Amino acid sequence: MSTTDNRTYATGKRKTAIARIWLKAGTGQVIVNEKPADEYFERETSRMILRQPLELLEQLEAFDIWATVRGGGHSAQAEAMRHGISRALCEIDPEKRTLLKRAGFLTRDARKKERKKYGQPGARKRFQYSKR
Repeated sequence: MSTTDNRTYATGKRKTAIARIWLKAGTGQVIVNEKPADEYFERETSRMILRQPLELLEQLEAFDIWATVRGGGHSAQAEAMRHGISRALCEIDPEKRTLLKRAGFLTRDARKKERKKYGQPGARKRFQYSKR
C-alpha cells in the first residue's frame, strides 16, 4: 500500500483472485481491466459488492478507481476488489478504519478450495463402501 502522485495503491485478495487497486480523487468512475465496471461485471451483485465500501463511507462519487484483476471467477474478483478498495480507503483516511473493519471489509477471507486427497474421489467424499 502506497501513495504516489495523488493515487493510492492497495491489493485485495479472495480465493485465487488478486485485485490491484489505484484510487484517486475524481467522479466515481470505475475501470476494471481497462473496461468500465458495468461492462466487466455482468452480474448486478458483483457490481454491488465492489461499491460496498464506498457506499458505507458515503463517498460513491468521491474517487476514481482503476483496477487490474487476475485469477478466480467474477464473484471472487469482485470480493478481491472490495478488499483492495477498503485497504486503499484506509490508507487515505485512517480514521475510517474502524467503520470498514466493523463491516468486515478489511478482513482477508481465507477460505479456499480444499485439495483432493488420494484414495478418495474428492476432498472429503469417500468411495462407496460395500459391506457384502
